[in-house]
Amino acid sequence: MQKLGIIGTNWITGQFVNAAREAEAFELTAVYSRTEEKAEQFKTDYTAPEANTYTTLTGFFGSRGFETVYIASPNSLHFKQAKQAIEAGKNVIVEKPAFSNPDEMADMIALLADHPDQFLFEAARQIHEANFKIVQDAIAKLPSINGATLSYMKYSSRYDAVLAGEEPNIFSPHFSGGALQDLGVYVVYDALSWFGQPITVDYQAEMLPTKVDGKGVATLHYPDYDVTLIFGKTVDSYLTSEIYGGQSTIVLDNAGTIGQVDLYEDGGQKITSLGEQSLANPMMAEAATFATIIANHDTKRYHELLQLSQSVNAVLYQLRQSAGIQFDADQH
Repeated sequence: MQKLGIIGTNWITGQFVNAAREAEAFELTAVYSRTEEKAEQFKTDYTAPEANTYTTLTGFFGSRGFETVYIASPNSLHFKQAKQAIEAGKNVIVEKPAFSNPDEMADMIALLADHPDQFLFEAARQIHEANFKIVQDAIAKLPSINGATLSYMKYSSRYDAVLAGEEPNIFSPHFSGGALQDLGVYVVYDALSWFGQPITVDYQAEMLPTKVDGKGVATLHYPDYDVTLIFGKTVDSYLTSEIYGGQSTIVLDNAGTIGQVDLYEDGGQKITSLGEQSLANPMMAEAATFATIIANHDTKRYHELLQLSQSVNAVLYQLRQSAGIQFDADQH
């Protein structure tokens, strides 16, 4: 297994560490946290007693004890930390959204060109799962494409803090937060992977007192159809998602975490189940994919993923501009 360092000791980091171990992809050998106590607790919680701990990024990135870093810090910190990692000769797996805007993305692409032996991946986990590819294949077989409605809404426990007058990171423009960045990125990845780059986009956002979006509806305009994206962090939704193709409709239980895929034909008279059972840990597929690309130096697949990440970054920014959402990172 390849050696892994982590930035961020929250639940999603733990899920990735478990996934990497179960997939026999990465072994945790270095933990960065602002406090030694949290770093040591993470080692204990995720059974990595031999891992080294660090409380400074200089010491962390100066270590030779790992080759790849997984970054799950607040969104606004991703760019600076990924830049440090690449300059230190590390591969990077950065949680979505990778960067706050196209300027940061362009700077990172230029840096990667100067470090051709390093890889950078955006951890958009669902695009590596079996059901995602099943949907992609099913779309290719439709007699036509007449649009789609993709939905992903989930109540955030941090929204209670907003209601109490606070500004948690995930709902703060200072940390590049909001519903579009956190959950909307999933359905933007879906749309661009399945339908390609839209001609124009617009976003009707429901704004919070913190000056970011709590939920909203985005529309991606294509030459012959529109794709509607519904996402939010202030409510729970149980809507299915649909992809329309003449008299055929592909129905997904959830566009962010695809557990069931059904094909409806002949006015709903014929229903075919296409999906596979999801992995217990939804991050296993991406961990295995990243490790394989690094091990095989598969630059073709790597650049496909990097190009997709750039496209998603551009559309997220266009949607934000449509809704008038500004981040501190946009001023740098």
